Amino acid sequence: MNEKNNIDVVIAWVDGNDPKHRNKLQQFLKTEDRRSDDISGSTRYASEGEIYYCVASVLRFAPFVRKIFIVTDNQNPDLDNFIQRNFSGNTVPVEIVDHKVLFGGYEQYLPTFNSLSIETCLFRIPDLSENFVYFNDDCFLVRPLSYSDWYVQDSVVAIGNWRSIFFDSLLRLIKPRKNGRKPFGFKDSMLNAAQILDTRRSYFHIAHTPHPLKKSVLEQYFTQHEDQLIANISHKFRNETQFNPQELFYLLMFKAQKCIRKPASRLLYMKPTGRRKGYITRKLRQFETSNEILYCCIGSLDLACGKDRTKLLDWLKNILLLN
Repeated sequence: MNEKNNIDVVIAWVDGNDPKHRNKLQQFLKTEDRRSDDISGSTRYASEGEIYYCVASVLRFAPFVRKIFIVTDNQNPDLDNFIQRNFSGNTVPVEIVDHKVLFGGYEQYLPTFNSLSIETCLFRIPDLSENFVYFNDDCFLVRPLSYSDWYVQDSVVAIGNWRSIFFDSLLRLIKPRKNGRKPFGFKDSMLNAAQILDTRRSYFHIAHTPHPLKKSVLEQYFTQHEDQLIANISHKFRNETQFNPQELFYLLMFKAQKCIRKPASRLLYMKPTGRRKGYITRKLRQFETSNEILYCCIGSLDLACGKDRTKLLDWLKNILLLN
């Protein structure tokens, strides 16, 4: 593989079912945080084994990657037997990176239960390639990819759409309170990133897909703005002042004319909770009838009924050819 084409994959993972993790989390939760699903909701930390399917999807459909890093808090998904059983000829190393390594020099902000804080430090992983793709563990590749699906020369490929800052800020302003506070969501963190960069008219609403990133861009920005890095990693739980580091990166790349937008139609997004009958069947039919779909994100799988959860996991097993 050409050195300049090396790509690493980084996956953030937590096993919220682990009693040690639950006990640690409870020690730091404030009373008001316990009432907020966007901060302490169990689905934020729950695991249904998605990490196995996520890793399998990379090995099956992007075997050109150099290395897979799994970022955890003193946990290990024990993937060795799974990989040996399903990918006996695999040559892609999988390395566990603990939060203590990620936050080296900033250990005072640990432990953290905050994905935005963790994502802000991903560029600090030792031996990370210049080009790396960030996955949440509920994101999967569902068709073969090539290098150009993520990078084209010095440019990155971003999946999403441009949205009005004024309109979405207005929606944020009138958002109703819940348990005494306004919920802080994915879109809010993107708006905060746009504000930091003094972006006035529109921001890039990134889809729930894997995100191609560049280590040097993030490293340079946070070296020059260490105060922003510290402010973003200092919250153990999601905070309304935080920004989405992927959004910040893409806005920087668009400004440098080194970002190529692709439509969100490349993503099959499913959240199988509180849906009408036939929801999953319709979604899977959408995949079958569109060769454009490369990615799948299944949100809050732990909240789905047993029948729907089994149907989705069996579908993933089938397309990933798992034993």
